[in-house]
Amino acid sequence: MGSAPLQVLDFDAALAMVLEYAHAVKRPGLERVELSASRGRVLAEEVRADRDQPPFDRSTRDGFAVRAADLMEGKRLRVAGQVRAGESWQGGEIAAGGCVEIMTGAPVPEGLDAVVMVEHVARDGAEVRVPVERVLRVSENVVPQGAEARTGDLVLGRGTQMGAAEIALAASCGFAELVVYARPMVAIVATGDELVDVGEEPESWQIRNSNGYALNALVEEAGGFGGRLAVAKDVRQEVWERVAQGRMWDLMVFSGGVSMGEYDLVEEVLAEFGAEFFFTGVKMQPGKPVVFGRLPARTSGSGAGPECYFFGLPGNPVSTQVTFHCFVEPLLRAMGGGAVEGPRFVQATLSEGVEGKAGLTRVLPARVTYDRVKPTVRVVGWQGSGDLGANARANCYAVLPNGVEKFDVGNVITVLLR
Repeated sequence: MGSAPLQVLDFDAALAMVLEYAHAVKRPGLERVELSASRGRVLAEEVRADRDQPPFDRSTRDGFAVRAADLMEGKRLRVAGQVRAGESWQGGEIAAGGCVEIMTGAPVPEGLDAVVMVEHVARDGAEVRVPVERVLRVSENVVPQGAEARTGDLVLGRGTQMGAAEIALAASCGFAELVVYARPMVAIVATGDELVDVGEEPESWQIRNSNGYALNALVEEAGGFGGRLAVAKDVRQEVWERVAQGRMWDLMVFSGGVSMGEYDLVEEVLAEFGAEFFFTGVKMQPGKPVVFGRLPARTSGSGAGPECYFFGLPGNPVSTQVTFHCFVEPLLRAMGGGAVEGPRFVQATLSEGVEGKAGLTRVLPARVTYDRVKPTVRVVGWQGSGDLGANARANCYAVLPNGVEKFDVGNVITVLLR
């Protein structure tokens, strides 16, 4: 009967190992999607400007388009007409001393080189006057044609994850469809005799399978396609069947069954399938018994296919979600064609003191206040790694490195966003 070799790493070493393998994953297949359906997808083609951006000298203010040199010593300018956004100037050449009333976003008429804001002028019928103390520079309140991008310029590269800003940019370049990487397929397996499905009435000794649903949501958020397989009871045959089924997918994620108990069978069964284990634990709290490895490629028969990575996550719900954010998410994003990046760490100032733990990196549910000047964070009161309520009250995790016994009010710490 096979078993996994014990290899427990420090937090930073475990994350570095995940990122090392993330660099080596194969790019997924390609598919074409409508622009409106591209949110969260990863570009597999370049997006280039189909024309200059902006395509004309664009006014950034309501006011008057002028020649900056005409505004000297309070000289009066004659208003030759008006141009709005969505129009072009049709009034011919503007003579010296002339100007055009203009709206934000409108093209600046040829020959004029600046826009004076409407609140900075005094208008008298067909003339405007700018006070002597108001100095106007050439190109003030004007974005020159091509300042943002020239025709053919690369504006979005391969590997870009599409969000609202990227979708808007692609739309401005005329891309109604995009070629993106296919989403990696992730088999989700919750294990444990105590689990029943959400729709069932649990006995007093049972709990509902929250991990399966949480992991499915996390996989989708990270750009993957999640599939919840049937719960595996703590029986070798059931675990074996789930591994045989899940290895047909790109990635397997287990919750539970990876500790040191008599009925924690996931690692043993994976070893029987020839698994290579990269680590079998991480010096962290919660989440110490997290497992990362790879099953070999299938080379024959109807089940032939590529290698399959796997994670075995602890079964306690907070541990499951913490370890997903720390380790699964970076690998999954790379498998979907995204950049190889670690978790989203930022810095914030502690508003309440918190205890560290010798030899372990603590990753605790916390709540950050997004203050513009000085973001603060405090650990949410919790009853351990099974406390789903505390995890829901949190909006981030406080990351407390080992070797420090106490973190005081005012200390700047690392925060893991989620």
